[in-house]
Amino acid sequence: MPDTVNVPERLEQHQVALYLLAIGAGLAFGLTVPSAAESMDVAVTPLLAALLYVTFLQVRATDLVASLRDRKFLSVVLAVNFVCVPLVVAALSPLLPADDAIRVGALLVLLCPCVDYVVVFAGLAGGDRQRLLAATPLLLLAQMLVVPVYLTLLLGDGRDVIDPEPFLLAFAVLIALPLASAWITQAWAARSDVGRRAGDVVSTTMVPLMMAVLFAAVGSQVPRIDSRFDDIAGVVPVYALFLAVMTIVGLGVARALRFSAESGTAVVFSGVTRNSLVVLPLALALPVGAELAAATVITQTLVELIGMVILVWVFTRAVRLRGLRPSRRRA
Repeated sequence: MPDTVNVPERLEQHQVALYLLAIGAGLAFGLTVPSAAESMDVAVTPLLAALLYVTFLQVRATDLVASLRDRKFLSVVLAVNFVCVPLVVAALSPLLPADDAIRVGALLVLLCPCVDYVVVFAGLAGGDRQRLLAATPLLLLAQMLVVPVYLTLLLGDGRDVIDPEPFLLAFAVLIALPLASAWITQAWAARSDVGRRAGDVVSTTMVPLMMAVLFAAVGSQVPRIDSRFDDIAGVVPVYALFLAVMTIVGLGVARALRFSAESGTAVVFSGVTRNSLVVLPLALALPVGAELAAATVITQTLVELIGMVILVWVFTRAVRLRGLRPSRRRA
């Protein structure tokens, strides 16, 4: 007789296949019922906030405070995202289509490091979620300040592209609110058996929530891509190449600095994962070519989601990879 208590464990064992299934279902739904699928975009942000709440619930406040003291890790993550990434993006920019709206959308999304589901994917791959979580506020603040400068250098008019309001809203909804809610739940669990049981139940929902996020994000975005795919198809190989190059760069940095497997994995995923869900409102607010720029950002989301599932599979199946094996000098 099946033991229902083991259902969450079974979901985790098959999570990669389930995520691919969710992506496939989202693609099929978006192409088959485009009008209904587009309406799902309103569900993406609350679902993502719920997913991050569950993720933060597994990170104790004391661990987060301790992670903030790790200046080496924070410095490396900032350097990877705001030194290595811009250099890679600048090298890849000649491969982008010539259309200005497409170039703005692609450069905008590639220059902005992720501050939300990167914590989830890095954790699934065995990365240090506490350290990466501690870095997310710094990453969000830094991209608000630095990305306009990089866009100015690459486009000449990047300062007109960035509006801080979507970044601040994303910080409040996707970082501050879920984190505060998680800490309140932890305090409740520490003082009450009911709170502890409630926290345990909520913690089992991570895989279903991730599937829901993938389904809603992909399904709602596919119809918008379908109508403009001929225009933006040229960005797909650039996005895939960025993912591959930054994986190699991240691994190289982690190995050179002799990071532990957990910290090194977090560095790799931070460098690879981009801030597409936060950048999308910026693209939609552009005065000219907003639809095409937004479709370009959305395309990056699809490429990245598939890439993240592949990376999680690689990192969990390859015993952290040879270059990230723990060493005597752990960071």
